[in-house]
Amino acid sequence: MAELAELVGVLKAAGEGTRLRLLALLAGGDHSVKDLTEILDQSQPRVSRHLKLLADAGLVQRNAEGAWAYYGLAQDGEAGAVAQWLVGRVDHTDPERVRDCERQAEVRAAQQAQAAHYFAKVAGSWDLLKTLHVPEDSVESAVLGGFQGGPVELLLDLGTGTGRMLQLLADRYKRGIGVDSSREMLSVARARLGSAGVTHAQVRLGDMAELDPALGPADAIVIHQVLHYFDDPGRMLMGARELLKPGGQMVIVDFAPHELEFLRTEHAHRRLGLSQAQMSGWAASAGLQVQTVREFPSDNGDRGLTVCLWRLCA
Repeated sequence: MAELAELVGVLKAAGEGTRLRLLALLAGGDHSVKDLTEILDQSQPRVSRHLKLLADAGLVQRNAEGAWAYYGLAQDGEAGAVAQWLVGRVDHTDPERVRDCERQAEVRAAQQAQAAHYFAKVAGSWDLLKTLHVPEDSVESAVLGGFQGGPVELLLDLGTGTGRMLQLLADRYKRGIGVDSSREMLSVARARLGSAGVTHAQVRLGDMAELDPALGPADAIVIHQVLHYFDDPGRMLMGARELLKPGGQMVIVDFAPHELEFLRTEHAHRRLGLSQAQMSGWAASAGLQVQTVREFPSDNGDRGLTVCLWRLCA
């Protein structure tokens, strides 16, 4: 239970028209200050001041990305519970709220257009990689099957890219956080999650080689097509293990060993696949056990890639 003075401070922070509008908007997904100034049609200093008051009271979370910062509705703590309660009682037929939602949709549409432009530039590389391995539907079905039981409290998607895993697993977690080192990819992920209505997931800029301990502890972690970009996947896996709760589960998807050298020279792959023996050794060093392994061979012969899925437990 919150102390009386703390609760009064939270209510004072939320008890203003613009700040309540901000809470309702952030319940629909993360936004930058620039996004919110466009939606509310207010000045940047004014919006920033309101956001600071909300953040200081614990009603919203601020995640810095270089010179920018993204804000999202708080998910934890007494203040987070108050924020959720308040948003749940906002009248969504109120004319001002309707206008905010319309402007929010326009901002999301602009972000989607930027995402489409980005993918148009990298489509060649992505399309080539897709032709080299089994269709994604088969792998995604296996990823879904790798998570048993009811929704977990917190899922981390390390190297989230476009946010596809957060979208795919949306009904398997109560709160999701995606981490990536590419601002461009995070823009794509935010646009896609927003369009898909996935409001209980956030994405953050982060160094995959030096993961922030504050991200955990997580009940489940996904590392999808990430480890082959590291010279030392075992070190990255050990860092991920530090974020996992005792008894937590980890699902890793990556390529089996192959000889397609051009993926290293032209597409920044550092490792030409990961073997079962390597994964078992890295897992053991990190205090993890390999529970199941599945392989998905390509039908492209010598130029094909086999995709592997490992399910690990702490």
